[in-house]
Amino acid sequence: MASLLYVSLCVLVSAILSDTPSAQAYRIWLPRNASAHEGGSFMQVHLHRDNETGSKRFEGSSPYVKMQYHMGPVLTSSIRVYIIWYGTWKSSQKAIIRDFLHSLSGPVSKRRPTVGAWWNTVQLYTDQTGANISKSVVLAGEVYDHYSHGKILSRMTVQEVIRDSIRNGSLKVDSCGGLYMVLTSEDVQMQDFCRAVCGFHYFTFPSIVGYTLPYAWIGNSALQCPEYCAYPFKVPSYMIGFEPLKPPNRDVGVDGMVSVIGHELAELSSNPLINAWYAGNDPTAPTEIADLCEGIYGTGGGGSYMGSVSVDTYGASFNLHGIKRRKYLVQWIWNPIVNYCTGSNFMG
Repeated sequence: MASLLYVSLCVLVSAILSDTPSAQAYRIWLPRNASAHEGGSFMQVHLHRDNETGSKRFEGSSPYVKMQYHMGPVLTSSIRVYIIWYGTWKSSQKAIIRDFLHSLSGPVSKRRPTVGAWWNTVQLYTDQTGANISKSVVLAGEVYDHYSHGKILSRMTVQEVIRDSIRNGSLKVDSCGGLYMVLTSEDVQMQDFCRAVCGFHYFTFPSIVGYTLPYAWIGNSALQCPEYCAYPFKVPSYMIGFEPLKPPNRDVGVDGMVSVIGHELAELSSNPLINAWYAGNDPTAPTEIADLCEGIYGTGGGGSYMGSVSVDTYGASFNLHGIKRRKYLVQWIWNPIVNYCTGSNFMG
């Protein structure tokens, strides 16, 4: 059970520390048991060029959603991300993800909408003092792990991977704004991957790692289930007649990962110890700020419709601009002010 003890700027310890199955933020873009009709409806994406106008600004509204603050800490100090590249990664793949993270609070692109503006919605969430989630998100460290725990991982071995990187000095302990991300390559299998999750977040157990540290795992689904975890860049076989969208960085698996990384990063920042922002009263099954907006990427999104997104001259779909002329397709986030899903590419 999550402690409601308030922790100030630094996420230190909480009386959460029992080795129970992780409360998690996870999602599958499209359920395996979706009907052809449901799948087809989801793929009825309206693509537009050069920001044609639409009619709706806020999406995903529901009178039944009650996002609540449960008095725990959020990350109000500078957020530092530590990546563990587990498995085999191409330089081009790492660059796509690095550039996304650098785009969150890096140099502002002249092209709109931006990744940084997308993060503004996450910043609306506050702690008990009224302090907002930090605008500063930096990539503070990286380490490469060449299958130290094999090619089949579990939730517990993910924590062991983090522990080993700290013990051998590759990464430091950062309990004051540090987030740890284990990113696994396309040939690594993970407990519940594809079957139930594309990514998840929680905090490490002192009994395993020695410290309580917020962390996330996200996998590259390219060889295992791109039709679910990299959707809409791949589509299930039963969706006859529907073509997948082209990924903006020409890498189906990694472009699919980027939205999951954004999803988990937003929830790690607003609910790092599973006792801050989520809907409902059960921390073992929280509905968090990105869960509410899964599958919504633009104006008009909701139900089984992803909304309006842009198309570049290559034919790739995107909704955000990043540094180095990068483009990304990233889901929207629940806005606690208007109680809708919002994104920086809204058209109103």
